[in-house]
Amino acid sequence: MTRRDSITALVLLAILLAVPRALGGTYILDLGVLTFLFISQAIAWNILGGYAGQISFGYAAFFGIGAYTTGYLWLQHWEPLLTLPVGALLAAIFSLIIGLPAFRLTGAYFVIATLAVGLAMRVVALNTEAITGGASGLNLPTQVPSKEWFYNSMLILMSGCFLVSAWVRRSKFGMALTALRLDQAAAASLGVNVALYKNLAHTLGAVLVAVGGGIYAVYFQYIHPDQVFGFEISIGMVLMPVIGGLGTLWGPVLGGTLYYAIQDTLLTIFPFAHLLVYGLLLMVIMLIEPRGLLGFARLLRPIFVMLSGAKHPPQLATDSSLRSE
Repeated sequence: MTRRDSITALVLLAILLAVPRALGGTYILDLGVLTFLFISQAIAWNILGGYAGQISFGYAAFFGIGAYTTGYLWLQHWEPLLTLPVGALLAAIFSLIIGLPAFRLTGAYFVIATLAVGLAMRVVALNTEAITGGASGLNLPTQVPSKEWFYNSMLILMSGCFLVSAWVRRSKFGMALTALRLDQAAAASLGVNVALYKNLAHTLGAVLVAVGGGIYAVYFQYIHPDQVFGFEISIGMVLMPVIGGLGTLWGPVLGGTLYYAIQDTLLTIFPFAHLLVYGLLLMVIMLIEPRGLLGFARLLRPIFVMLSGAKHPPQLATDSSLRSE
């Protein structure tokens, strides 16, 4: 991260840590937990979909694996926190199992393959009642920590995802992913191991998403295949970085912050057609401004400068995320 990014992140972290003490209340804590979860998902997906340019619609599979691993082991009297590494490991293994053949495909074929995996996992979960509870789901123990504990846990997860994303962006690993996004053939000719870096990005995102799924299971004390393997989760992970700014550091944070309000509004206004609205929203953003809201901010900056009469454009905190790779 640049110095400006670091200062911005620290200020935001300090504010978020103070929120439970300053405002409190169940609604604020619930809002924080879900928002931090969405941001974590967006950041994790952005490593593969944004930095490497590999659009996957199957990340709900890893979220569900993390949730069900925690739920099942919790019912076997494991401590919930100890189940999170197990869920992350299983998600990493599964990501390699599907990634090795799937990354032989490109473009729309890869998208369709990942979509099929996500949908198939839901069907498998519905038909493995001994482990997942099938169509009835799993009822989990009701003795859980306080709301503030979940708030802080999701905040730690979100902060960890952000730091991982910042490290990837500035590392040789991130440079390789950028090369893949720009031109895979050219990257391969320069010595970039295409299959290796794709699978590493895929696995890293899967691990982060699975940890979020585990905490989610403890938080709601109930898991259902439609709930954790649903297509809405996969498309949400795609939609959040696209809204904020695909392939940027701060874009998933902005998109994840707005996503809860968008989701709540769509489910209220279009309860039976919200997936169609999601798809239309994706197309509109990609056609008008592929860089999302951060891209709009960059386009509007000259207008702001002209209206303010400044001689030099002000440097936004997101500029480092908007520089072309």
